[in-house]
Amino acid sequence: MSSAASSSQPTDTQTNSSMDNAITTTTNVDPSEVDKFNKLASEWWDKTGAFATLHEINPLRLNWIEENVKRGYKSHDADKTAEMGLSGKKILDVGCGGGILAESMARRGADVTGIDLGTENLKAASVHASQSGLDNTLRYQHIPIEALAATHAGQFDVVTCMEMLEHVPDPNAIVQACFELLAPGGVCVLSTINRNPKSYLFAIVGAEYVLRLLDRGTHDYAKFITPAELDKMAVSAGFMRQDIIGLHYNPLTKRYWLAQNVDVNYMMAVQKPLS
Repeated sequence: MSSAASSSQPTDTQTNSSMDNAITTTTNVDPSEVDKFNKLASEWWDKTGAFATLHEINPLRLNWIEENVKRGYKSHDADKTAEMGLSGKKILDVGCGGGILAESMARRGADVTGIDLGTENLKAASVHASQSGLDNTLRYQHIPIEALAATHAGQFDVVTCMEMLEHVPDPNAIVQACFELLAPGGVCVLSTINRNPKSYLFAIVGAEYVLRLLDRGTHDYAKFITPAELDKMAVSAGFMRQDIIGLHYNPLTKRYWLAQNVDVNYMMAVQKPLS
């Protein structure tokens, strides 16, 4: 039996009934943010469209995530080892959007569940997954992470939450839910944008107005999160620190790369202690 049919996964019935109520009543969502990305749903898989930047950086994100799984993952299950990387791991992608990262992890042998509150995003993700022949290892759910954590605690080996924390009212609650959803020894990778004058210049003025890498209004500077703030959220949730890296872009060469400087975009990997 494929994991898609396993009772450990949220079912369509759960998603369309009781979970709809959870989505309606949850306070940790900004409807304007959901609507913003829903309106762009048709462009998720257009590599020259509104999400071209995500397609460009995805190989960097994917490889860094896998490197940190190989470095930090632990399990009492002998069939799941750090050396296997993403292969064989049960992964949750929080705020999956149109599925760019989720699909790439499934292609590396992971069993992936993507969750998002944008219904149009999920439609685009599901159609592309079906076209890619990934139905047995990749599924999408319309559900808040807090609701999923209440029913599926400790059931994922890896949790990713990329480019989402700066779009929600309470990022701390998201980090806590990531911790609860991970099995002991699991790895969580988070990404967001630092908050300082340089990040305002690069992530908003440069990316949205000058280079037009993103639509205007994509980001709100007040919601940016410093590495110290994110580290505090992670440690308070119960995580152990693992690694942090910055994501950089040269508009002249149009090249993306990873480096230690975390002034603007950055990713953080943390571990749930193995009990």
